Amino acid sequence: MQAKGSKLLASALSEAAPTPFWTDRPERPHPNDPLTTATTADLAVIGGGYSGLWTALLAKERYPEIDVVLVESAICGHAASGRNGGFCAASLTHGLSNGVDRFPDEIDVLERMGRENLDAIEATIRRYNIDCDFERTGELEVATAPHELEWLQESHDAAIELGYRSELLSAEEVQNLVHSPTYLGGWWDRDGVAMLDPARLAWGLRRACLEKGVRIYEGTPVQRISKSGGGTLTLHTPHGEVRAPRVALCTSAFQGPLAKVSRHVVPVYDYALMTEPLTEEQLDSIGWGKHRMGLGDASYRFHYYRLTSDNRILFGGYDAIYHYNGKISPAQDYNEETFERLSQHFFQIFPQLDGVRFTHRWGGIIDTCGRFCAFFGRAYKGKLAYAVGYTGLGVGATRFGAEVMLDRLWNLDTERTRLRMVKSRPLPMPPEPFRSIGIQLTRWSLARADQHGGKRNLWLRIMDATGLGFDS
Repeated sequence: MQAKGSKLLASALSEAAPTPFWTDRPERPHPNDPLTTATTADLAVIGGGYSGLWTALLAKERYPEIDVVLVESAICGHAASGRNGGFCAASLTHGLSNGVDRFPDEIDVLERMGRENLDAIEATIRRYNIDCDFERTGELEVATAPHELEWLQESHDAAIELGYRSELLSAEEVQNLVHSPTYLGGWWDRDGVAMLDPARLAWGLRRACLEKGVRIYEGTPVQRISKSGGGTLTLHTPHGEVRAPRVALCTSAFQGPLAKVSRHVVPVYDYALMTEPLTEEQLDSIGWGKHRMGLGDASYRFHYYRLTSDNRILFGGYDAIYHYNGKISPAQDYNEETFERLSQHFFQIFPQLDGVRFTHRWGGIIDTCGRFCAFFGRAYKGKLAYAVGYTGLGVGATRFGAEVMLDRLWNLDTERTRLRMVKSRPLPMPPEPFRSIGIQLTRWSLARADQHGGKRNLWLRIMDATGLGFDS
């Protein structure tokens, strides 16, 4: 298929604002004041993304009498939680196949817990009247190359074995749902994924926390943690401190005050575009408006896309960019080469949308690790708990991670804490320069695999054997 010319691509992107669509709204909440004094709490939470907000809210639901303080370095929901694609998946293991490969003996339990977790998220959204356009539409994974049809068959068979509402679709059946010349077949997980507005979810959780009495201090980075008297820890911030007997570390891909966590985490940049609202005629031309499920292709270097409530299309993925030594910088939120590539791919998938413009372009960080799903741990003799490494599926899985952290901080023996997934952790990532060399070689190898019938080369097979590398 011929790509659109560079001038047409530039025209489609020419008015795209370099900011996340979701947070580019006048209704975003005003930040709370930073911490400027010393204070105490029963639980201190570091980080105001989904992980921290769920932890604070669930703690107050479990123990209404406790005092909870949450400190956030910027504004709650400003990072990954406010700029992701809004796919809220039930999977706790970054997909069923990854879970089967890594935790075969407990995949049934993990999948059940994941579905229960998604149900609980939906119930919370209703209970607190969080207006985040929650739609439990499921996700349609499409094959765009012949070898991917076998992968979809395997996913469907595994889903059926677990009792899920799963449909394996022929090329004709997929075209009846969404019209694209690139689709050869599909697998539809009917109820394991919901679509939502990610920033409004974060803002709604923030409001619910405040209503429950959580004290939230924004513009308050934690510079270090120290042991203090009486079995407590002290969080040191630029202008104050928090002393608490229990601390939840929820900093995602950002370098937190606990070095042992960062050795296992790789910050990877992901990018997305948002179109202008489609007209009824444009929406009819792609046939997507009836079921509104999320979409993703089955390639190793995959795209994800979905409709918004006003019928825009968010389109992202493909490039996963790592910077030497895990460098994180606001300037890296924008990558014009990737934006142009995504624009080209968008019009290859939907040539009938020729003339549609993009209104926003942005990037953000994904916290990935060697096993592509969250891992959990403790420090300071159990006084601090953490959960990190969600690899892009944190919209849903962070709530489960919050439950694990609270179980551990209160020394509870639960079904969650007995899981091998919770007890184990991935291998640490190698130091530089080996980390960068390995990541770039893996990206190159995955691109070649997509071009050669999905065949994994020797490097990828070595990564499979060691449990390291990128799988998506």
